Amino acid sequence: MSFEPHLTKRFGIENSRKLEVARKHGAYSSLQKLFSMKPTDLIEEVKKSNLKGRGGAGFPTGMKWSFVPQNTGKPVYLCINADESEPGTFTDRYIIENDPHLLIEGIICGAWAIQCHTAYIYIRGEYANQFKMLNEALAEARAAGLVGKNIVGSGFDLEIWTHRGAGAYICGEETGLIESLEGKKGQPRIKPPFPAVEGLFGCPTIVNNVKTLAHVPWIVHNGGEAFAAIGTKDSTGTNIFGVSGHINNPGYWELPFGMHVPEFIEKYAKGVKGGKLKAFIPGGSSTPVLTAAETEDLYLTYESMMAHKTFLGTGGMIIMNDQTDMVKALKTLTHFYADESCGQCTPCREGTSWVDRILKRILAGEATTRELDMLVEIADNMEGRTICALAAACAMPVRSFVTKFRPDFEKYCKPAVYPAAAVS
Repeated sequence: MSFEPHLTKRFGIENSRKLEVARKHGAYSSLQKLFSMKPTDLIEEVKKSNLKGRGGAGFPTGMKWSFVPQNTGKPVYLCINADESEPGTFTDRYIIENDPHLLIEGIICGAWAIQCHTAYIYIRGEYANQFKMLNEALAEARAAGLVGKNIVGSGFDLEIWTHRGAGAYICGEETGLIESLEGKKGQPRIKPPFPAVEGLFGCPTIVNNVKTLAHVPWIVHNGGEAFAAIGTKDSTGTNIFGVSGHINNPGYWELPFGMHVPEFIEKYAKGVKGGKLKAFIPGGSSTPVLTAAETEDLYLTYESMMAHKTFLGTGGMIIMNDQTDMVKALKTLTHFYADESCGQCTPCREGTSWVDRILKRILAGEATTRELDMLVEIADNMEGRTICALAAACAMPVRSFVTKFRPDFEKYCKPAVYPAAAVS
């Protein structure tokens, strides 16, 4: 498969995160063309590209930008979500480590599109080294006139600030992120109003993922139609796919959308380690699990995942071999969500806690098969009944694990005993 990398082209170059090296290899070369474009024209190009958000939801980026109201008299903000905290997801950090200037260039492009003069990069608290690297890159860019007042003589001002989180997964949700930036407890807000209308400090705000913005300089250079010609009709461009778990070659690769999943596992992950494929999580721990049989006609596209009733999510794949205890695997995942629930919504606060407790009972041999049905019932009552999607992020794996791998769970359970009806 031959293609031009969009995000990783400078990875592997010595000192690639240094401004001097990055500029020798094309960094910031989009700015001259960028500032000759009308902001609305850039939004239209991004719409033509069909660039979808790479943070998990897959919402069209150009459409999102177009929601920002004009002439409100309020400042517009751009928030960059680098709070990469979902289990199985680890690709944004490599952009920051290897090519932070690509991210900064993408931020400038996004800010120009929505006419924003202040941007905030919200980075995961555990990413201490990456936080330092990002600040060093910003200092270089600022000294070179690429950030701050009158960027490269364009008359456009943009200040970029970094904000380090405190380890809360919930702050990866866009309104939880905004609350945290405002100095409040990181809890999601009720929507509407949506951030594009009333976000940070009550002003119009766009929240974009790291990889989403990192694609935009390529689109500025080459146009939206060229981007849309890569991948498939509904899954355009490239993505950095990460894979972990029971594989021989864990890591990440930038690829166009559309590769057959079994081919990806064999060609890039070098096959399943320690056995045959049993289960496949396609896009971070919140996405419904698939069986090995379901992957036989599965492709790395949004549409193929939807057809299999799961999601591409962040593109962070988790592979499990046929020696995996699916009960223990689910317990590990759901304990994370029980621990990370902010507690604001009852179905999430109580649901994640009860799921965790029931799975603990199952593993201890104290549960009956009736409690497997109870797990699914709890999951059904969690999803779609909360302010944000954390409850669903727990519910979807629970439902898919229990229904698709029920024999694994039944091995731990005692038979259910139902009381006989009273006889008069």
